[in-house]
Amino acid sequence: MIRVGVNGYGTIGKRVADAVTAQPDMELVGVTKTRPNHGAETAVRRGYDLYAATAASLDRFVDSNLPTAGALSDLLESIDVVVDCCPSGVGAENRATYAAHDTPAVFQGGEDAAVADTSFTARTNFDAARGADAVRVVSCNTTGLARLLAPLEEAYGVEKARVTLIRRGGDPSETDRGPINDIVPDPVSVPSHHGPDVNTVLSDVDVHTAALKAPVTAMHTHSVDVTLQAAPTTAAVRERLAGEDRLFLVPPDAGIDGAGALKEYAMDRGRPRGDLWENCIWAESVSVSGRDVSLFQNVHQEADVVPENVDAIRAMTTDCSASTSVERTNESLGVGLQSLLDADQRSRGPVAADD
Repeated sequence: MIRVGVNGYGTIGKRVADAVTAQPDMELVGVTKTRPNHGAETAVRRGYDLYAATAASLDRFVDSNLPTAGALSDLLESIDVVVDCCPSGVGAENRATYAAHDTPAVFQGGEDAAVADTSFTARTNFDAARGADAVRVVSCNTTGLARLLAPLEEAYGVEKARVTLIRRGGDPSETDRGPINDIVPDPVSVPSHHGPDVNTVLSDVDVHTAALKAPVTAMHTHSVDVTLQAAPTTAAVRERLAGEDRLFLVPPDAGIDGAGALKEYAMDRGRPRGDLWENCIWAESVSVSGRDVSLFQNVHQEADVVPENVDAIRAMTTDCSASTSVERTNESLGVGLQSLLDADQRSRGPVAADD
């Protein structure tokens, strides 16, 4: 069993903790919080051993009713790998602590690429994380773009990709970011950092990105235009994308017209917290003109990196193959949405266990 600790039990950390717990080859040893708030209570109620994020913050738990197993340093002595889910920038500060305890670490995409030996998505460069001391799972947007572009590159070659990202203004819990009543370039400079970040895991693809921030909390939306080296049919591209477990082609008949309906669909399908681990691509939007492919996809910023974190743990600590790890992660979490309203999916066998 791979013994895992999660440093930072917040938006991503709580999801990673649950995902690790679901793995047949992993054990969640504990999670950390800086103070005894509702998130810390949730961890305790889920049966997770709670650690203080620092020795100094341990004092904050003394007068609470939340039991703690020690501080972060104690957790690091008991695990094989730590997943750092702290706010952006804090992970870089933590790397020296992890190194001092000789504990390999998985970082999140909010950190600069320099924080780790390699950036990572399971779809594009699983083996780059073999034996690494530090791996950075790229951001939600970068993960979504890499998952989409990799199969297109493999099947047809990508000459160039041009993407406009409409980013959510904040997560539902991030009240300090709002209310937001505007749509603003974020960043104003073009291209945005997302294209270069894609190249940390998919180096040979020419991808150019621009980003805006909108007054929403549910998901990011990508408007994608890709020029391929070959000229496929629209049907062929749809079929190629539909064959990817971590891509969900939203069927036209589903009546799903935006992020709100997608989240409701996920909740109705029994997804914890309404999480969508897959890219959600509107099948009707996928169109081909010559070598040019256009489509819309949505990315759930709270969730799509979660299976990637699980795969990164295996890549760092085992000799498990990429295909075996991805299959194991998908099966344990129920990744791979299928709709009975999609005629092409009706012949693919039984509906997944999430139904």
